[in-house]
Amino acid sequence: LTIGIQRAGGSANTGEGGEDPAWYVPGADGRRHDASIKQVASARFGVTAAYLARADQLEIKIAQGSKPGEGGQLPGRKATAYIAALRRGQPGQSYISPPPHHDIYSIEDLAQLIADLRAINPRARIGVKLVAGRGVGTIAAGVAKAGATYIHLSGHSGGTGASPLSSIKHVGAPWELGLAEVHQVLLRNGMRDRIALRSDGGLQTGRDLLVAALLGAEEFAFGTSALVAVGCDMARQCHLDTCPTGIATQRDDLRAKFTGTPEMVERYFLAIAEDLRRELAAVGARTVGELIGESRRLLTPTAAARPELAPVVGAAPWGASAARRADPGLPARTARHGPASPLEARVVAAFRDQGPVTASGLRLSTADRSFGAALTGALERGELRGPVRLELRGAAGQSFGAFAGTGVELTLTGQANDYVGKGLSGGRVTIVPEPDLAVAAAGEAIAGNTVLYGATAGRLHLVGRAGMRFAVRNSGAEAVVEGIGPHGCEYMTGGTVVVLGPVGANFGAGMTGGRAYLFDVTGRHVAALHGESVAATRLASVMREREDGPRRVDELVRLLEDHRAAGSELADRLLATGDLGATFWVVEPRAVEVAAPAAMVAVPIVTTGASEAPAPAPMALDAAAPSLDVSQPLG
Repeated sequence: LTIGIQRAGGSANTGEGGEDPAWYVPGADGRRHDASIKQVASARFGVTAAYLARADQLEIKIAQGSKPGEGGQLPGRKATAYIAALRRGQPGQSYISPPPHHDIYSIEDLAQLIADLRAINPRARIGVKLVAGRGVGTIAAGVAKAGATYIHLSGHSGGTGASPLSSIKHVGAPWELGLAEVHQVLLRNGMRDRIALRSDGGLQTGRDLLVAALLGAEEFAFGTSALVAVGCDMARQCHLDTCPTGIATQRDDLRAKFTGTPEMVERYFLAIAEDLRRELAAVGARTVGELIGESRRLLTPTAAARPELAPVVGAAPWGASAARRADPGLPARTARHGPASPLEARVVAAFRDQGPVTASGLRLSTADRSFGAALTGALERGELRGPVRLELRGAAGQSFGAFAGTGVELTLTGQANDYVGKGLSGGRVTIVPEPDLAVAAAGEAIAGNTVLYGATAGRLHLVGRAGMRFAVRNSGAEAVVEGIGPHGCEYMTGGTVVVLGPVGANFGAGMTGGRAYLFDVTGRHVAALHGESVAATRLASVMREREDGPRRVDELVRLLEDHRAAGSELADRLLATGDLGATFWVVEPRAVEVAAPAAMVAVPIVTTGASEAPAPAPMALDAAAPSLDVSQPLG
């Protein structure tokens, strides 16, 4: 699908996220094999710095057509070691996008994520995926104000075949209604020229595209019909891992039946284009651009007799410029986006084509957002040569250290807002208080909420406390913090977190991988754990009763020593006592019964430098072959 649509001149979408780095190597024909649209879903599956920097388009998924507000879902029986490695999780566990409230509570939060993505990849188009429903026009207006380049509007048809039946049958609305509302709301508010509209939801024919264009769409997305073109027979068994045509399955015996080719995809979309040309000729139009938003053309005598259709087809004419009509994908009034961090922009400009990058005494302010993302993007594109080591002072804006990659080391003396280390991708971030702080650092907040969200690798040291939702969906990073609020380590699938102070309620909910160490002499913090998901064991018991006990002690000591080196007095005192076994608890996911996933080729992920290198040749998994250990940081 990816190769075929991109040969035809379109773009492929990764979906929920996660992509095999082996696909980053061009094919024998010199063309790219990875998807040009990289999706950033709420679960942050496989979202690394290399993944983001390679994208032509970055699409923020906060809803899905068949399951608005619920995100994606992959049943545990289909989660092979290969898929788990790409998504930074555990084999056999269900993969569900956590609801978007974990890091997007408002349009302002969405605007921040758009700024983060634009910082690491300023050349990419940034889109937001919404779903048709009552009031979606108001949300779309907020998305336009937040600085997105395009809106992807999905209907209730289509979506993953693995959705629960209640999600497929009882949610969402037709794309026609949502698209008409979004186009008209943007038009009435003077924002239609700012943004492109894309639609999907069961598009199959040229007439579907014509109607979509008349209702306001400039771009069109396909899913189900493209699968049919390569052999899907709509057996509706996607969730069972029994696909008879070898498409939606991880079973080798069924995958051997797959006969699809990129040429099938090319032929299908050529046929769609020819069908659309016939439809355009039938209404007297030469280009799609002439018809965008001209919904009054749908007012046939039959439709005019139905007053309930008036709101759908009653849009005022759109006075788009001639240039916009000629190239519907290009907004006529391109918004100007300054750098997320003026200071970081100056650093990148000063060291362009140079390296290593070393500087100290740089002063940050809250106007400097997403600091670290632009440096990482420049490293990934070869515009800088690492490593990058910066010592900063002041109060950082949101998303300090976002997506910081391998070779990036940021040390901040001061404090930071929300989203510190968002998507951390191999870098090292340290925040310490000012030397003249009049109180104990261990009792003061030094970072905001939603720290380390979706991190895949790297290290974070906070000499002080953080807020709510610490290390949600962490899948490989290490962190030491001196106290956190509620909902810590939710949906965590890998990595290691050490908490040297109090923890809030609901700790570890949905956690399926990695581990946490809690400093808790009396055991009172254990009551805050989400007991259905995780269990706590005294480190002393782990040392006595488990084979991996010495490794757990070594791991904790190593992280504490590094935290002491970062400037933590609390870590220094704990190491001085020497009795870590009696004062720390090891928190790990509870063992759950999971369906054994089918065997499939497994490609180890290798990380070298700032980018993920091509993986070795595929290795067939069998009963004797070791599976990938994705409980540890990959690489």
